[in-house]
Amino acid sequence: MYLPKHFTADEAAVHDLLAHHGAADLVTMTPQGLLATVLPFVYDPEAGAHGSLIGHMARGNDQWREPVRGDAMAIVRGPDGYVTPTWYPAKAEHHRVVPTWNYIVAHVYGELVVHDDPDWTAAQLRRLTDRHEAGSAEPWSVDQAPARYVEGRLRAIVGIELVISRIEAKFKLSQNQPRENVEGVVAGLSARGRSHDTALAAAIRAHNDAPDMS
Repeated sequence: MYLPKHFTADEAAVHDLLAHHGAADLVTMTPQGLLATVLPFVYDPEAGAHGSLIGHMARGNDQWREPVRGDAMAIVRGPDGYVTPTWYPAKAEHHRVVPTWNYIVAHVYGELVVHDDPDWTAAQLRRLTDRHEAGSAEPWSVDQAPARYVEGRLRAIVGIELVISRIEAKFKLSQNQPRENVEGVVAGLSARGRSHDTALAAAIRAHNDAPDMS
């Protein structure tokens, strides 16, 4: 990953990204070439020296069967969005500004372990479901589905664990801009209101110590 110094993230920020992300892209190099699948993962910081990402995939997906050459990688993304130069006060002064894209991403590397074990997969499925149902007024649980139906669904999936060996994270959030431009980006994102804009504006505030422009 190309990582200029001002876009590096501290350990706490990376931990927060992994703990609260949704789905990630699991990428493996195999004898059949590169394979990739979008999967929801749960971060387990207590597993191994650096934690692990646990999830599952369809049994019919050949990716889990293919031997992995080297490390597997999960691409975990935070909010991202287009930044127009018109948000920079500096544009009115000298016009030496260009568009850019702000984003948060982590490349998580490690050993891919397949758990073809219904008990392990059932526990992972409950953990994943409980996490995403936690904010619901009437959270759904696996126990609400008929046991025989759940058993059938479990036979159709396999457990996946990425045992983390290293993480490369990049938080590109206008840290290379003067404060007035950062404030302009926060205000512009807040006013635009597209998907991810609010979360991206909040991340920019947090990583630039910018004032609340909302």
